Amino acid sequence: MNNVLTMAVGLLTLELYLPMNDSLKGKHSIIKPVIARLRRDFNISACEAGALDEYSRAVVEVACVSQTSALAHRHLQQVAKMVETWRLDAQLIDYQIEILG
Repeated sequence: MNNVLTMAVGLLTLELYLPMNDSLKGKHSIIKPVIARLRRDFNISACEAGALDEYSRAVVEVACVSQTSALAHRHLQQVAKMVETWRLDAQLIDYQIEILG
């Protein structure tokens, strides 16, 4: 019998607005704990990946691997919903989910 292992990789792009921030140092003090909490609470990979030189905007990329594309999509939707409620100094503007495989 041939066992086929299938996996799905999900990519979540989070666009955040940092309304009370006026420096890159301040931005990193907001984004670093967000990324650490994502990694801890959801067992995913995350990094700041866009708007690196902008004070009031951040783009965070989140990746997960799951057994099916539906599970990956659901997991990433949960991540986005939680980020939306976590902090007042990092407001979720938009998010996009892409499933690979």
